[in-house]
Amino acid sequence: MIVSLYPKKSEWAALTQRPVLEQQNLQSTVDGVFDAIKANGDQAVLSFTERFDKAQLSSSVVSDQEIETAEQRISDELKAAIQLAAQNIETFHAAQKPGRVEVETAPGVVCWQEAKGIQKVGIYIPGGTAPLFSTVLMLAIPATIAGCDEIVLCTPPGPDGSVNPAILFAAQYAGVKQVYKVGGIQAIGAMTFGTESIPKVDKIFGPGNQYVTAAKQRAAQLGVAIDMPAGPSELLVMADETAVPAFVVSDLLSQAEHGIDSQVICVIKSESQVTAIQSELEAQLAVLPRKEIAQKAIANSKIICIAEDQDCVDFINEYAPEHYILCVQNEDFYLDQVRNAGSVFIGNYTPESAGDYASGTNHTLPTNGYAKSYSGVNLDSFMKKITFQKITATGIQNIGPAIEHMAAAELLDAHKNAVTVRLDYLKTRGE
Repeated sequence: MIVSLYPKKSEWAALTQRPVLEQQNLQSTVDGVFDAIKANGDQAVLSFTERFDKAQLSSSVVSDQEIETAEQRISDELKAAIQLAAQNIETFHAAQKPGRVEVETAPGVVCWQEAKGIQKVGIYIPGGTAPLFSTVLMLAIPATIAGCDEIVLCTPPGPDGSVNPAILFAAQYAGVKQVYKVGGIQAIGAMTFGTESIPKVDKIFGPGNQYVTAAKQRAAQLGVAIDMPAGPSELLVMADETAVPAFVVSDLLSQAEHGIDSQVICVIKSESQVTAIQSELEAQLAVLPRKEIAQKAIANSKIICIAEDQDCVDFINEYAPEHYILCVQNEDFYLDQVRNAGSVFIGNYTPESAGDYASGTNHTLPTNGYAKSYSGVNLDSFMKKITFQKITATGIQNIGPAIEHMAAAELLDAHKNAVTVRLDYLKTRGE
Protein backbone atom coordinates (compact mmCIF):
# COMPACT_ATOMS: atom_id res chain seq x y z
CA MET A 1 0.00 0.00 0.00
CA ILE A 2 1.09 3.56 -0.66
CA VAL A 3 1.93 5.34 2.61
CA SER A 4 1.25 9.06 2.99
CA LEU A 5 2.33 10.67 6.26
CA TYR A 6 0.60 13.84 7.41
CA PRO A 7 -0.35 15.12 3.92
CA LYS A 8 -1.19 18.77 3.46
CA LYS A 9 -4.79 19.62 2.61
CA SER A 10 -3.60 20.73 -0.81
CA GLU A 11 -2.64 17.07 -1.41
CA TRP A 12 -6.01 15.62 -0.44
CA ALA A 13 -7.54 15.90 -3.90
CA ALA A 14 -4.89 13.57 -5.33
CA LEU A 15 -5.30 11.14 -2.41
CA THR A 16 -9.05 10.86 -2.97
CA GLN A 17 -8.70 9.87 -6.63
CA ARG A 18 -9.92 6.38 -7.48
CA PRO A 19 -7.95 4.05 -9.77
CA VAL A 20 -9.26 3.90 -13.32
CA LEU A 21 -8.53 1.01 -15.64
CA GLU A 22 -7.56 2.02 -19.14
CA GLN A 23 -10.58 1.26 -21.27
CA GLN A 24 -10.13 2.51 -24.79
CA ASN A 25 -13.28 3.36 -26.65
CA LEU A 26 -15.47 2.27 -23.71
CA GLN A 27 -18.43 4.39 -24.74
CA SER A 28 -18.22 3.33 -28.37
CA THR A 29 -18.23 -0.30 -27.22
CA VAL A 30 -21.37 0.32 -25.19
CA ASP A 31 -23.05 2.12 -28.08
CA GLY A 32 -22.17 -0.68 -30.46
CA VAL A 33 -23.70 -3.34 -28.23
CA PHE A 34 -26.78 -1.24 -27.56
CA ASP A 35 -27.35 -0.53 -31.26
CA ALA A 36 -27.08 -4.22 -32.11
CA ILE A 37 -29.54 -5.25 -29.40
CA LYS A 38 -32.01 -2.54 -30.38
CA ALA A 39 -31.88 -3.79 -33.99
CA ASN A 40 -31.60 -7.55 -33.53
CA GLY A 41 -32.90 -8.38 -30.04
CA ASP A 42 -32.28 -11.91 -28.77
CA GLN A 43 -30.02 -12.79 -31.69
CA ALA A 44 -27.61 -10.00 -30.73
CA VAL A 45 -27.76 -10.89 -27.04
CA LEU A 46 -26.85 -14.52 -27.71
CA SER A 47 -24.05 -13.46 -30.02
CA PHE A 48 -22.53 -11.17 -27.39
CA THR A 49 -22.91 -13.88 -24.73
CA GLU A 50 -20.84 -16.21 -26.90
CA ARG A 51 -18.30 -13.49 -27.58
CA PHE A 52 -17.84 -12.14 -24.05
CA ASP A 53 -18.80 -15.09 -21.81
CA LYS A 54 -17.72 -17.92 -24.15
CA ALA A 55 -21.11 -19.59 -23.72
CA GLN A 56 -23.07 -20.90 -26.69
CA LEU A 57 -26.77 -20.72 -25.85
CA SER A 58 -29.94 -21.30 -27.83
CA SER A 59 -31.91 -19.21 -25.31
CA SER A 60 -31.08 -16.75 -22.53
CA VAL A 61 -34.04 -17.89 -20.43
CA VAL A 62 -33.25 -19.85 -17.26
CA SER A 63 -35.71 -22.75 -17.19
CA ASP A 64 -37.95 -23.65 -14.28
CA GLN A 65 -36.10 -26.96 -14.03
CA GLU A 66 -32.74 -25.19 -13.63
CA ILE A 67 -34.16 -23.09 -10.82
CA GLU A 68 -35.77 -26.07 -9.11
CA THR A 69 -32.62 -28.20 -9.23
CA ALA A 70 -30.41 -25.37 -7.92
CA GLU A 71 -31.52 -26.09 -4.36
CA GLN A 72 -30.09 -29.59 -4.61
CA ARG A 73 -26.71 -28.27 -5.74
CA ILE A 74 -25.88 -26.17 -2.68
CA SER A 75 -25.25 -27.23 0.91
CA ASP A 76 -27.83 -27.09 3.68
CA GLU A 77 -25.51 -24.73 5.55
CA LEU A 78 -25.48 -22.25 2.66
CA LYS A 79 -29.25 -22.48 2.26
CA ALA A 80 -29.70 -21.75 5.97
CA ALA A 81 -27.28 -18.80 5.73
CA ILE A 82 -29.16 -17.35 2.75
CA GLN A 83 -32.46 -17.72 4.59
CA LEU A 84 -31.11 -16.02 7.73
CA ALA A 85 -29.69 -13.15 5.68
CA ALA A 86 -32.96 -12.82 3.77
CA GLN A 87 -34.94 -12.57 6.98
CA ASN A 88 -32.73 -9.78 8.32
CA ILE A 89 -32.79 -7.90 5.01
CA GLU A 90 -36.57 -8.19 4.91
CA THR A 91 -36.91 -6.98 8.50
CA PHE A 92 -34.73 -3.91 7.94
CA HIS A 93 -36.30 -2.91 4.63
CA ALA A 94 -39.89 -3.58 5.69
CA ALA A 95 -39.35 -1.09 8.53
CA GLN A 96 -38.67 1.58 5.89
CA LYS A 97 -42.11 1.31 4.30
CA PRO A 98 -43.62 4.80 4.19
CA GLY A 99 -47.19 5.54 5.19
CA ARG A 100 -49.62 7.93 3.56
CA VAL A 101 -48.91 11.57 4.38
CA GLU A 102 -52.03 13.76 4.43
CA VAL A 103 -52.46 17.37 5.43
CA GLU A 104 -55.05 20.12 5.02
CA THR A 105 -52.83 22.97 3.87
CA ALA A 106 -55.72 25.46 4.00
CA PRO A 107 -59.43 25.09 4.79
CA GLY A 108 -60.90 23.01 2.00
CA VAL A 109 -57.52 22.13 0.48
CA VAL A 110 -56.41 18.56 1.24
CA CYS A 111 -53.07 17.26 -0.10
CA TRP A 112 -51.60 13.83 0.37
CA GLN A 113 -48.73 11.65 -0.78
CA GLU A 114 -48.64 7.92 -1.42
CA ALA A 115 -45.69 5.69 -2.30
CA LYS A 116 -46.15 3.23 -5.15
CA GLY A 117 -43.79 0.51 -6.32
CA ILE A 118 -42.06 0.94 -9.67
CA GLN A 119 -43.84 -1.44 -12.02
CA LYS A 120 -40.90 -3.13 -13.78
CA VAL A 121 -37.40 -3.30 -12.30
CA GLY A 122 -34.30 -4.98 -13.64
CA ILE A 123 -31.66 -6.53 -11.39
CA TYR A 124 -28.12 -7.12 -12.59
CA ILE A 125 -26.12 -9.73 -10.66
CA PRO A 126 -22.38 -10.00 -11.43
CA GLY A 127 -21.23 -13.57 -11.89
CA GLY A 128 -17.65 -13.32 -13.07
CA THR A 129 -14.82 -13.81 -10.59
CA ALA A 130 -17.35 -13.75 -7.72
CA PRO A 131 -21.00 -14.79 -8.19
CA LEU A 132 -22.81 -12.28 -5.98
CA PHE A 133 -25.89 -14.24 -4.93
CA SER A 134 -26.13 -11.97 -1.89
CA THR A 135 -26.98 -9.09 -4.23
CA VAL A 136 -30.06 -11.01 -5.35
CA LEU A 137 -31.39 -10.75 -1.81
CA MET A 138 -30.35 -7.10 -1.47
CA LEU A 139 -32.33 -6.09 -4.55
CA ALA A 140 -35.18 -8.57 -4.98
CA ILE A 141 -36.39 -8.45 -1.37
CA PRO A 142 -36.93 -4.66 -1.18
CA ALA A 143 -38.42 -4.74 -4.69
CA THR A 144 -41.00 -7.22 -3.46
CA ILE A 145 -41.72 -5.25 -0.29
CA ALA A 146 -42.12 -2.07 -2.37
CA GLY A 147 -44.76 -3.75 -4.50
CA CYS A 148 -42.93 -3.85 -7.84
CA ASP A 149 -45.09 -5.80 -10.28
CA GLU A 150 -42.27 -7.38 -12.29
CA ILE A 151 -38.68 -8.25 -11.34
CA VAL A 152 -36.29 -9.19 -14.15
CA LEU A 153 -32.93 -10.68 -13.17
CA CYS A 154 -29.94 -10.90 -15.52
CA THR A 155 -26.68 -12.64 -14.65
CA PRO A 156 -23.85 -13.92 -16.86
CA PRO A 157 -23.53 -17.66 -17.50
CA GLY A 158 -20.35 -19.68 -17.20
CA PRO A 159 -18.71 -21.09 -20.34
CA ASP A 160 -20.83 -24.24 -19.92
CA GLY A 161 -23.99 -22.12 -20.08
CA SER A 162 -24.97 -22.63 -16.45
CA VAL A 163 -25.75 -20.08 -13.76
CA ASN A 164 -24.30 -20.41 -10.26
CA PRO A 165 -26.85 -22.45 -8.25
CA ALA A 166 -26.64 -20.11 -5.25
CA ILE A 167 -27.80 -17.24 -7.47
CA LEU A 168 -30.73 -19.32 -8.67
CA PHE A 169 -31.64 -20.48 -5.16
CA ALA A 170 -31.52 -16.91 -3.82
CA ALA A 171 -33.67 -15.75 -6.73
CA GLN A 172 -36.26 -18.45 -6.07
CA TYR A 173 -36.24 -17.75 -2.33
CA ALA A 174 -36.72 -14.01 -2.97
CA GLY A 175 -39.62 -14.68 -5.35
CA VAL A 176 -37.96 -13.75 -8.65
CA LYS A 177 -39.70 -15.53 -11.52
CA GLN A 178 -37.80 -14.15 -14.55
CA VAL A 179 -34.10 -15.03 -14.70
CA TYR A 180 -31.91 -14.67 -17.79
CA LYS A 181 -28.41 -15.87 -18.65
CA VAL A 182 -26.98 -12.63 -19.89
CA GLY A 183 -24.28 -10.39 -18.47
CA GLY A 184 -22.27 -7.26 -19.03
CA ILE A 185 -23.25 -4.51 -21.45
CA GLN A 186 -25.64 -6.82 -23.28
CA ALA A 187 -27.68 -7.42 -20.11
CA ILE A 188 -28.13 -3.71 -19.53
CA GLY A 189 -28.95 -3.18 -23.20
CA ALA A 190 -31.54 -5.97 -23.18
CA MET A 191 -33.31 -4.49 -20.15
CA THR A 192 -33.11 -1.01 -21.69
CA PHE A 193 -34.76 -1.86 -25.02
CA GLY A 194 -36.42 -5.20 -24.36
CA THR A 195 -36.01 -8.21 -26.66
CA GLU A 196 -38.26 -11.04 -27.77
CA SER A 197 -37.63 -12.82 -24.47
CA ILE A 198 -36.23 -10.21 -22.06
CA PRO A 199 -38.65 -7.47 -20.95
CA LYS A 200 -37.86 -3.77 -21.05
CA VAL A 201 -37.78 -2.36 -17.50
CA ASP A 202 -38.37 1.03 -15.91
CA LYS A 203 -35.32 1.05 -13.63
CA ILE A 204 -32.08 -0.98 -13.49
CA PHE A 205 -30.31 -1.93 -10.27
CA GLY A 206 -27.07 -3.69 -9.47
CA PRO A 207 -23.30 -3.32 -9.29
CA GLY A 208 -20.79 -4.18 -11.98
CA ASN A 209 -17.48 -3.39 -13.59
CA GLN A 210 -16.71 -0.27 -15.60
CA TYR A 211 -18.45 -1.72 -18.66
CA VAL A 212 -21.65 -2.32 -16.72
CA THR A 213 -21.43 1.10 -15.08
CA ALA A 214 -20.97 2.79 -18.45
CA ALA A 215 -23.87 0.80 -19.88
CA LYS A 216 -26.14 1.82 -16.99
CA GLN A 217 -25.25 5.47 -17.50
CA ARG A 218 -26.09 5.11 -21.19
CA ALA A 219 -29.39 3.48 -20.26
CA ALA A 220 -30.18 6.50 -18.09
CA GLN A 221 -29.63 8.75 -21.11
CA LEU A 222 -32.13 6.62 -23.01
CA GLY A 223 -34.91 7.03 -20.47
CA VAL A 224 -34.40 4.04 -18.17
CA ALA A 225 -33.70 5.04 -14.57
CA ILE A 226 -30.77 3.51 -12.66
CA ASP A 227 -30.09 3.08 -8.98
CA MET A 228 -26.76 4.93 -9.05
CA PRO A 229 -23.49 4.98 -10.98
CA ALA A 230 -21.98 2.24 -8.79
CA GLY A 231 -18.59 1.13 -10.00
CA PRO A 232 -15.64 -0.74 -8.48
CA SER A 233 -15.93 -1.41 -4.77
CA GLU A 234 -14.10 0.64 -2.16
CA LEU A 235 -13.62 0.89 1.60
CA LEU A 236 -12.11 3.31 4.09
CA VAL A 237 -11.08 2.32 7.60
CA MET A 238 -10.54 4.99 10.25
CA ALA A 239 -8.35 3.41 12.92
CA ASP A 240 -6.64 4.69 16.04
CA GLU A 241 -4.57 2.68 18.55
CA THR A 242 -7.70 0.94 19.88
CA ALA A 243 -8.29 -0.77 16.53
CA VAL A 244 -7.07 -4.37 16.24
CA PRO A 245 -4.65 -4.50 13.27
CA ALA A 246 -5.80 -7.99 12.26
CA PHE A 247 -9.39 -6.77 12.07
CA VAL A 248 -8.41 -3.66 10.11
CA VAL A 249 -6.47 -5.67 7.54
CA SER A 250 -9.18 -8.32 7.20
CA ASP A 251 -11.63 -5.58 6.24
CA LEU A 252 -9.19 -3.98 3.80
CA LEU A 253 -8.68 -7.32 2.07
CA SER A 254 -12.39 -8.13 2.05
CA GLN A 255 -12.84 -5.27 -0.40
CA ALA A 256 -9.52 -5.60 -2.21
CA GLU A 257 -10.43 -9.12 -3.32
CA HIS A 258 -13.47 -7.84 -5.22
CA GLY A 259 -11.45 -6.76 -8.22
CA ILE A 260 -8.19 -5.26 -9.40
CA ASP A 261 -9.87 -1.86 -9.73
CA SER A 262 -11.11 -1.86 -6.13
CA GLN A 263 -9.54 0.56 -3.70
CA VAL A 264 -9.07 0.49 0.07
CA ILE A 265 -7.92 3.34 2.29
CA CYS A 266 -6.70 3.15 5.88
CA VAL A 267 -6.63 6.44 7.77
CA ILE A 268 -4.58 6.29 10.97
CA LYS A 269 -3.73 8.76 13.73
CA SER A 270 -0.09 7.84 14.29
CA GLU A 271 2.68 6.61 11.99
CA SER A 272 3.53 4.04 14.66
CA GLN A 273 0.53 2.05 13.37
CA VAL A 274 1.98 1.67 9.88
CA THR A 275 4.33 -1.21 10.63
CA ALA A 276 1.68 -3.30 12.39
CA ILE A 277 -0.79 -2.84 9.53
CA GLN A 278 1.77 -3.61 6.85
CA SER A 279 3.00 -6.73 8.66
CA GLU A 280 -0.53 -8.02 9.17
CA LEU A 281 -1.36 -7.24 5.54
CA GLU A 282 1.57 -9.30 4.32
CA ALA A 283 0.60 -12.25 6.53
CA GLN A 284 -3.08 -12.30 5.57
CA LEU A 285 -2.43 -11.66 1.90
CA ALA A 286 -0.06 -14.63 1.69
CA VAL A 287 -2.85 -17.14 2.42
CA LEU A 288 -5.67 -15.41 0.53
CA PRO A 289 -7.06 -17.56 -2.34
CA ARG A 290 -7.76 -14.42 -4.40
CA LYS A 291 -4.28 -13.11 -3.64
CA GLU A 292 -3.47 -12.10 -7.21
CA ILE A 293 -6.58 -9.91 -7.49
CA ALA A 294 -6.15 -8.40 -4.03
CA GLN A 295 -2.48 -7.59 -4.62
CA LYS A 296 -3.32 -5.50 -7.66
CA ALA A 297 -6.01 -3.63 -5.75
CA ILE A 298 -3.67 -3.08 -2.80
CA ALA A 299 -1.12 -1.52 -5.17
CA ASN A 300 -3.64 1.28 -5.79
CA SER A 301 -4.56 1.62 -2.13
CA LYS A 302 -3.24 3.84 0.63
CA ILE A 303 -2.37 4.17 4.31
CA ILE A 304 -2.79 7.82 5.22
CA CYS A 305 -1.63 9.24 8.53
CA ILE A 306 -3.53 12.32 9.72
CA ALA A 307 -2.86 13.52 13.25
CA GLU A 308 -5.89 15.62 14.16
CA ASP A 309 -9.41 14.19 14.56
CA GLN A 310 -11.09 17.08 12.77
CA ASP A 311 -8.74 16.73 9.81
CA CYS A 312 -9.51 13.00 9.69
CA VAL A 313 -13.23 13.74 9.60
CA ASP A 314 -12.81 16.35 6.89
CA PHE A 315 -10.69 14.02 4.74
CA ILE A 316 -13.18 11.16 5.09
CA ASN A 317 -16.09 13.38 4.08
CA GLU A 318 -14.06 14.57 1.11
CA TYR A 319 -13.30 10.98 0.06
CA ALA A 320 -16.97 9.97 0.58
CA PRO A 321 -16.35 6.22 0.95
CA GLU A 322 -18.73 3.53 -0.19
CA HIS A 323 -17.97 1.55 2.99
CA TYR A 324 -16.72 3.40 6.07
CA ILE A 325 -15.37 1.41 9.02
CA LEU A 326 -14.85 3.41 12.21
CA CYS A 327 -12.61 1.92 14.91
CA VAL A 328 -11.68 4.76 17.24
CA GLN A 329 -12.03 5.48 20.93
CA ASN A 330 -13.96 8.72 20.49
CA GLU A 331 -16.39 7.32 17.94
CA ASP A 332 -19.18 9.76 18.86
CA PHE A 333 -17.07 12.69 17.61
CA TYR A 334 -16.68 10.98 14.24
CA LEU A 335 -20.27 9.76 13.99
CA ASP A 336 -21.69 13.21 14.70
CA GLN A 337 -19.84 14.55 11.68
CA VAL A 338 -20.54 11.84 9.10
CA ARG A 339 -21.78 13.63 5.99
CA ASN A 340 -20.67 11.50 3.07
CA ALA A 341 -20.64 7.69 3.22
CA GLY A 342 -22.57 4.83 1.70
CA SER A 343 -22.72 2.67 4.84
CA VAL A 344 -20.96 2.98 8.19
CA PHE A 345 -19.61 0.10 10.32
CA ILE A 346 -18.78 0.94 13.92
CA GLY A 347 -16.33 -0.74 16.28
CA ASN A 348 -13.91 -3.63 16.24
CA TYR A 349 -16.63 -6.25 15.96
CA THR A 350 -18.54 -4.83 13.00
CA PRO A 351 -16.89 -6.14 9.83
CA GLU A 352 -17.88 -4.74 6.47
CA SER A 353 -18.83 -8.26 5.38
CA ALA A 354 -21.70 -8.18 7.90
CA GLY A 355 -23.36 -5.51 5.79
CA ASP A 356 -22.45 -7.37 2.62
CA TYR A 357 -24.40 -10.41 3.73
CA ALA A 358 -26.52 -10.72 6.81
CA SER A 359 -26.93 -7.74 9.16
CA GLY A 360 -29.88 -6.44 7.14
CA THR A 361 -28.61 -3.19 5.60
CA ASN A 362 -28.24 -2.99 1.85
CA HIS A 363 -24.86 -3.49 0.22
CA THR A 364 -25.63 -1.75 -3.09
CA LEU A 365 -23.92 1.56 -2.38
CA PRO A 366 -22.55 4.66 -4.15
CA THR A 367 -18.87 4.56 -5.12
CA ASN A 368 -16.32 6.92 -6.64
CA GLY A 369 -17.35 9.83 -4.41
CA TYR A 370 -21.04 9.60 -5.33
CA ALA A 371 -21.85 9.17 -1.63
CA LYS A 372 -21.75 12.98 -1.58
CA SER A 373 -25.02 13.06 -3.48
CA TYR A 374 -26.47 9.52 -3.63
CA SER A 375 -27.91 7.20 -1.00
CA GLY A 376 -27.34 3.48 -1.05
CA VAL A 377 -30.19 1.31 -2.28
CA ASN A 378 -33.12 1.28 0.14
CA LEU A 379 -36.86 0.72 -0.06
CA ASP A 380 -37.41 4.20 -1.50
CA SER A 381 -35.21 3.22 -4.44
CA PHE A 382 -37.96 0.88 -5.64
CA MET A 383 -40.79 3.34 -5.11
CA LYS A 384 -41.96 6.68 -6.41
CA LYS A 385 -44.01 9.19 -4.46
CA ILE A 386 -47.24 10.41 -6.03
CA THR A 387 -49.00 13.51 -4.70
CA PHE A 388 -52.76 14.00 -4.66
CA GLN A 389 -54.97 16.97 -3.87
CA LYS A 390 -58.65 17.62 -3.52
CA ILE A 391 -60.03 21.13 -3.27
CA THR A 392 -63.57 22.01 -2.22
CA ALA A 393 -65.53 25.13 -3.20
CA THR A 394 -64.38 26.74 0.03
CA GLY A 395 -60.82 25.69 -0.70
CA ILE A 396 -60.64 27.26 -4.17
CA GLN A 397 -62.13 30.47 -2.74
CA ASN A 398 -59.39 30.50 -0.09
CA ILE A 399 -56.40 30.03 -2.37
CA GLY A 400 -57.84 31.06 -5.75
CA PRO A 401 -57.00 34.77 -5.58
CA ALA A 402 -53.36 33.97 -4.76
CA ILE A 403 -53.20 31.63 -7.76
CA GLU A 404 -54.69 34.32 -10.01
CA HIS A 405 -52.14 36.94 -8.93
CA MET A 406 -49.19 34.57 -9.32
CA ALA A 407 -50.31 33.33 -12.73
CA ALA A 408 -50.84 36.88 -13.96
CA ALA A 409 -47.38 37.89 -12.74
CA GLU A 410 -45.89 35.02 -14.77
CA LEU A 411 -47.96 36.07 -17.82
CA LEU A 412 -49.75 32.72 -17.90
CA ASP A 413 -53.31 33.86 -18.52
CA ALA A 414 -54.74 30.38 -19.12
CA HIS A 415 -53.48 29.33 -15.69
CA LYS A 416 -55.24 32.33 -14.17
CA ASN A 417 -58.41 31.68 -16.12
CA ALA A 418 -58.64 28.09 -14.86
CA VAL A 419 -59.20 29.58 -11.41
CA THR A 420 -61.22 32.62 -12.46
CA VAL A 421 -63.93 30.58 -14.22
CA ARG A 422 -64.43 28.55 -11.07
CA LEU A 423 -64.59 31.56 -8.79
CA ASP A 424 -67.03 33.31 -11.15
CA TYR A 425 -69.17 30.16 -11.23
CA LEU A 426 -69.35 30.10 -7.44
CA LYS A 427 -70.26 33.80 -7.37
CA THR A 428 -73.20 33.20 -9.73
CA ARG A 429 -74.43 30.56 -7.35
CA GLY A 430 -74.08 32.85 -4.37
CA GLU A 431 -71.45 30.70 -2.70
